Amino acid sequence: MPTPKIVSASNPEAIEIAARILREGGLVAFPTETVYGLGADAGNPQAVARIFEVKGRPRLDPLIVHVGDFESAKYYGQFPASADALTKRFWPGPLTLIVAKKPSVPSIVTAGLDTVAIRVPAHPAALALIKAAGFGIAAPSANPFGYVSPTDAQHVAEQLGDAIDLILDGGPCSIGVESTIVSLEISTYRVLRVGGTPIEEIEAILGNVDINIDVSRRPQAPGQLKRHYSTSTCLEIAEESAEIIYAGEKVGLLSLTEPENPRNYAAVEVLSASGNLREAAANLFRALRRLDTLSLDKIVARPVREEGLGRAIMDRLRRCSARE
Repeated sequence: MPTPKIVSASNPEAIEIAARILREGGLVAFPTETVYGLGADAGNPQAVARIFEVKGRPRLDPLIVHVGDFESAKYYGQFPASADALTKRFWPGPLTLIVAKKPSVPSIVTAGLDTVAIRVPAHPAALALIKAAGFGIAAPSANPFGYVSPTDAQHVAEQLGDAIDLILDGGPCSIGVESTIVSLEISTYRVLRVGGTPIEEIEAILGNVDINIDVSRRPQAPGQLKRHYSTSTCLEIAEESAEIIYAGEKVGLLSLTEPENPRNYAAVEVLSASGNLREAAANLFRALRRLDTLSLDKIVARPVREEGLGRAIMDRLRRCSARE
């Protein structure tokens, strides 16, 4: 298979070419507001199987079906009445809902579960691609399994090379962390992954929700495995905000704001000079990737406050720092 082309997602011809590739059972990387996805026809088990092969993803880890609107979502899942308020408020956007699946969903998409994860992405290129294809697109992040998620087209090209058929370039992702996942299949609403939609905004509609993001041997949603979103370089979360001298080590720092003594580190990545958590989330994976290219002995990440998108940032850092 030839090296994939990177084509502008703003070109209508590119969208049509990408849709044709999907209809023929191929794989297309495409932008969303969260991260870049690696997409296949959600109704084609053979095409979806290629996603798992290309990523090296275990088949026990379910995928998300991306659709164009709520009506289209009903083809894949059975939505309770409680979904109406959430979809009206957050779709299109970085919220995934887990509901009972319909027979139209192949079991490989759901990892054999009786539930399916569905969302409507907010990126115009993603919506245009779904519309042109005429079906839902099953898509995890467009990177080797377990590594830092891609937030621009070049990340995809560098990691997946000639293993996929096309990359739609829609620019940097505006949210920068994956969608929040909420399970609606039982009477108690559960957050299974924290992400781009803050928990506080969801609770404003549903009331208190259970947060159940702990790893399990059988994930109920993407992003639940203990080690995930990982750099090749060992990452540690600093327990204290005080400056530490790492004698004899080449250490990179990941910090929300500018540190007091940046010269203590071989490299420093600041997520938001003003301490804005939305800006920090958008920069998180790009900053981790840059640090990971510098042949450091370790990366030290300073914790951020766990409110709003800070929850998602800390979740990604904890999974990045986890040891098998």
